[in-house]
Amino acid sequence: MSPKRIARIQRRTAETDIDLEFGLDGEGEYRIETGIGFFDHMLAAFARHGLFSLNLTCEGDLEVDAHHTVEDVGLGLGQAVDQALGDRIGLRRFGFSYVPMDEALARVVVDLSGRPYLVIEAPFCQFQVGNFPVVLVDEFFRAVANQGRLNLHIDLLRGSNDHHSIEAIFKSFGQALGQAAQLSERIQGVLSTKGSL
Repeated sequence: MSPKRIARIQRRTAETDIDLEFGLDGEGEYRIETGIGFFDHMLAAFARHGLFSLNLTCEGDLEVDAHHTVEDVGLGLGQAVDQALGDRIGLRRFGFSYVPMDEALARVVVDLSGRPYLVIEAPFCQFQVGNFPVVLVDEFFRAVANQGRLNLHIDLLRGSNDHHSIEAIFKSFGQALGQAAQLSERIQGVLSTKGSL
């Protein structure tokens, strides 16, 4: 059996203090404390539905607002994904998922190409869910895509309740990333006609 793919990230700035451990080959277990309840809930949904392990603590300057915490957690998670993927040999590389949550339906497609790119089409209705400004959904996924070196397409196909919509997106991202990160014995080297990612 191959060793588990685990990454540990420590990120210290004047704005945030982050300790993060991420495992691609987990069972959906998590322990998350960012000080933003709704964000913790979304990260838990990502870990559980992607069958990852995620241990995360973040002390951020929430007296300013949630932006630095959410973006920096995205940067740290992206770095951890990239490290855990290693040389990307044997990866299925592509993953996609549709996830409904009541009236909401999200689609996420990911390519572990090594070339970061984010496309997100998610029209939200509210300014904020709990203590989480919905504009930070884009910031979070941009940070993850850039640091994780992923091509990431996110579409909210329908939804009128932003809690449901955002949760469907995070669950779908977990499912799509988990699928793309699976290893296949049939794949020799990396899955690319160029021979490299």
